Amino acid sequence: MVDLVAQPADLVVMGARTMQYQNIFTQVQLRGPLEAGPPVPPSTFDRGNLATYNYWIGKLGNAQIGPFYLGTLGVASLVCAFLAIEIIGLNMWASVNWDPIQFVRQLPWLALEPPGPEWGFTLAVPLAEGGWWQMAGFFMSASLILFWLRTYRRAKTMGMGTHVAWAFAAGIFLILVLGFVRPLLMGSWAEAVPFGIFPHLDWTAAFSIRYGNLFYNPFHCLSIVFLYGSTLLFAMHGATILAVGRYGGEREIEQITDRGTASERAALFWRWTMGFNATMESIHRWAWWFAVLCPITGGIGILLTGTVVDNWYLWAVLHSFAPDYPSTGVLDPATLPGAPR
Repeated sequence: MVDLVAQPADLVVMGARTMQYQNIFTQVQLRGPLEAGPPVPPSTFDRGNLATYNYWIGKLGNAQIGPFYLGTLGVASLVCAFLAIEIIGLNMWASVNWDPIQFVRQLPWLALEPPGPEWGFTLAVPLAEGGWWQMAGFFMSASLILFWLRTYRRAKTMGMGTHVAWAFAAGIFLILVLGFVRPLLMGSWAEAVPFGIFPHLDWTAAFSIRYGNLFYNPFHCLSIVFLYGSTLLFAMHGATILAVGRYGGEREIEQITDRGTASERAALFWRWTMGFNATMESIHRWAWWFAVLCPITGGIGILLTGTVVDNWYLWAVLHSFAPDYPSTGVLDPATLPGAPR
């Protein structure tokens, strides 16, 4: 027996009568036996048996929470994440003389800075001179990589494709480029991003100014295209599925292999409005590639900055990508002998 927990606006009638159409504002939450999922091969740790329903979580997705599976890699990832957050947090707290009120008040502006340029790419920097930043970066990177391994292995164990793991890897690629690969190529930890909310935004602004406006970096342009493009694709797809929800559109896999009225209406709608439509399967490939290419192209653009191109505006002018502004009589330092090109 499955119970239906509905919003006040819902009309749930059992028997010969029907149920009112549900939309994003009037969701029906299913209540039945807690789903443990298919069995998996023996592992270091068994999945926890604790599972429960939560009404408010059901407003966002499936109302069931749990069971959980950590395993060796999951535990190691959480330990590394805890160490990284603890190192960053305690250093920020120490920077305000251990004052809890000032810590909360100034938290958005607090930072854990990387080693200064005088240390180059030295691996063993004193803790007070940037060593704490190195330790936090190591544990954060280890946590991400361990969680990636966990994601990959869970997918293989469940007989799934590894698409989620490779999408996660694209984000890890960008993080490693910013905090390790590019500093390695530049020969200085000072090129890395500080830990902190506003400090890392300040770093981004200074980085763009230092290298002649990052907006003229073609890979940065591609990254923004894929960023906005993926949001548009996901919004269009989500809206389409909600629009045909009354015809079973949320059962997308079934619609892929056995097309029903939901997919037919969605296809006709997009042909009417755009002259073209993705299929119930191909839209996910479009969205996956757009989302994954955002951090990948962004990381390539960061890698080229300072290593191959020192001034993106001058590069853009040279390649007819940007206009050459008329002379104002003010000497441009970038045109002086010895200036980076």
